[in-house]
Amino acid sequence: MEIKRDKYLNKLISHKNNGLIKVITGIRRSGKSYLLFNIYYDYLISIGVEKENIIAIPLDDEEYYEYCDPHKLYEYIKAKIEDEEKQYYIFIDEAQYAITKTEMKNPDVPIRLYGVLNGLLRRKNVDVYVTGSNSKFLSSDILTEFRGRGDEIHVAPLAFSEYYPASGKDKQEAWQDYLYYGGLPHILAEPDSASKSAYLERLNREIYLKDVSERYGIRDESGMEELMKVLASAVGSLSNPQKIADTFNSNGNKAVSMPTVANYLTYLQECFIIQRADRYNIKGRKYISTPSKYYYTDLGLRNALLNFRQYEETHLMENAIYNELIYRGYNVDVGVVEVRDSEDEKRVRKQLEVDFVVNQGSKRWYIQSAFALPTQEKEEQEQASLIKIPDSFEKIIVVNGNTPCRQNEHGITIMGIFDFLLDENSLRE
Repeated sequence: MEIKRDKYLNKLISHKNNGLIKVITGIRRSGKSYLLFNIYYDYLISIGVEKENIIAIPLDDEEYYEYCDPHKLYEYIKAKIEDEEKQYYIFIDEAQYAITKTEMKNPDVPIRLYGVLNGLLRRKNVDVYVTGSNSKFLSSDILTEFRGRGDEIHVAPLAFSEYYPASGKDKQEAWQDYLYYGGLPHILAEPDSASKSAYLERLNREIYLKDVSERYGIRDESGMEELMKVLASAVGSLSNPQKIADTFNSNGNKAVSMPTVANYLTYLQECFIIQRADRYNIKGRKYISTPSKYYYTDLGLRNALLNFRQYEETHLMENAIYNELIYRGYNVDVGVVEVRDSEDEKRVRKQLEVDFVVNQGSKRWYIQSAFALPTQEKEEQEQASLIKIPDSFEKIIVVNGNTPCRQNEHGITIMGIFDFLLDENSLRE
């Protein structure tokens, strides 16, 4: 079974030989290695690149363990690229394995891997590609360290537009599976529901929780696991570190303090397990520092954390819409519209929520996620905040199922989830 990831392949092709290090980031098991070592490798071969000119080094493979030492890594690569008349392509997979814990934790300790990559950049006959599962040690640091010579390509789990054609199922069945088991590519290879569930539970336990705990030196894994479950239960809800810490305290766990929660949230974001959407005051044109919303990068991992017992399709659909917007490269915030209403002869200030404020350059869209609009009353409820926004940017309500696309009397577009997810131009420009 071949899953097409043309969006990422085209990005790699367009960035080939541009003099920058291509930093491919994303959650573990999202398909970064397959993209580089299979899809892009095959492309290079197809355009005439010789196999011996592609140097692939998977640092999470026991066979390449010694090259986790940056000095040995550099010597190995240097020996492979001696012919200055040839163009070489260097693939370093899971590069964080070449960074020591001391280098990770202490900002004053130079990261030797960066010296290796800088040295390769000075050679005119190499094109370097690096993958990693941690933003702190790759995307942000490399882009800073190389002063504009790092080029990040972020790989997400499968978008529904990638998942659906590969699933072999009809839209509705594929959509239900996608909400339940998520978009990690290997899910499509598992033969049945029990195997899919076991795979996701194993990843949470043996990969994500273990990886985060080891990488950041967390001694009490139970606190981190509990936090992940709290966030999974509250997808689409406003929260902040203090509120989460209070939840721990009310459950008798006083060991997890507010600063600890704040650190844990940062770690989970750096490992791409969760993503944070900040609040934006639309009329006031300013950000609100707290609270925020947290969304899971993969819905299957979220569901497995809760033993598949909290399947709230409304919240999962909102999470899926958020992930799709991020996949398309938009900047996404949670919107707030302040209004004044009359209650008991008093003027009361209220805050109405807009699920997503979506930006790309000078363009903007306002989007509400609504599971269904069975009545006019429900439609009025969902559009209440959109009507109060004092600008002319497009306003959209995305509804579950095959809802026909229409525009109502307020100029608001009502759009079905499949039209939104499967049409890459569903946000008209």
